[in-house]
Amino acid sequence: MTATTTHFEQPTMDDYPTRKGQQPALLYRKDPAVWGEAASGPMDSATLESYDTRGYLQMESLITPDELETFRTELSRLSSDDELKQDERVVVERTSDEVRSVFEVHKISPVFAELVRDPRLVDRARQILGSDVYIHQSRVNYKPGFSGTDFFWHSDFETWHAEDGMPRMRAVSISIALTDNYEHNGSLMIMPGSHRTFVSCVGETPDDHYRESLKKQEIGTPDQNSLSILADQHGIDVLTGPAGGALMFDSNCMHGSSGNITPFPRSNVFVVYNSVENTCEAPFAAARPRPHFLGAREFTPVQ
Repeated sequence: MTATTTHFEQPTMDDYPTRKGQQPALLYRKDPAVWGEAASGPMDSATLESYDTRGYLQMESLITPDELETFRTELSRLSSDDELKQDERVVVERTSDEVRSVFEVHKISPVFAELVRDPRLVDRARQILGSDVYIHQSRVNYKPGFSGTDFFWHSDFETWHAEDGMPRMRAVSISIALTDNYEHNGSLMIMPGSHRTFVSCVGETPDDHYRESLKKQEIGTPDQNSLSILADQHGIDVLTGPAGGALMFDSNCMHGSSGNITPFPRSNVFVVYNSVENTCEAPFAAARPRPHFLGAREFTPVQ
């Protein structure tokens, strides 16, 4: 199946309104977190139940040491390519010329093109989402030593819904660690169970908001009171682990990471799989969709 959106009709009924009111709100989730069953993929019932409860799943070792070395070499090549830095898909740090993220990396790099089709990733995504999947977004994130900046608390779904037109919470992110994740080098923090609550944010989406938000997001970030309520209710997990491990997490998990002032870089490759039954429409809170490299408008299932 191949489908491409070339025009944008009014979105369907909005169960997750955001950036429309004057006050933030905490809304109950209306979608399952797990759409598939144990018999449909590599994860057993206990693993799926844990994901359903916490909103995320860690895998200590998903790729081999040889694969890890290949990905690290490719990571270095991409970050040192001066010509690539002129591409809009490459985002540099706010205070330096160091690469922060490379988006649509599966179309830039043949190495990562193979990875996003790997059954170890795709089969798990299909099982969680209960359908075929397509790639909504891919990127590599660099958090260089001494100068890697923070990613403030946010729900990915809030942005994908507001600015990309993703209707339901039926997407999963898989992040593979290309460097060791320590508590002190800007590791990801997640509020376990927060995927059950949608934080409706305030503030209208500016035109071309993505240009600023990729370096530092302000519109679409939750207010401090909502964050305090979620943290009091769920706590905060700091996700450490060795290079080669992976993390799967729900599109609505509240997560973020601090800056990295240590000498130890923290880098990962990040793939978002969305259900082919959840393809993007017109944005729910923006004048037009973000560019395709941030939110795909091509819905071909991953083979």
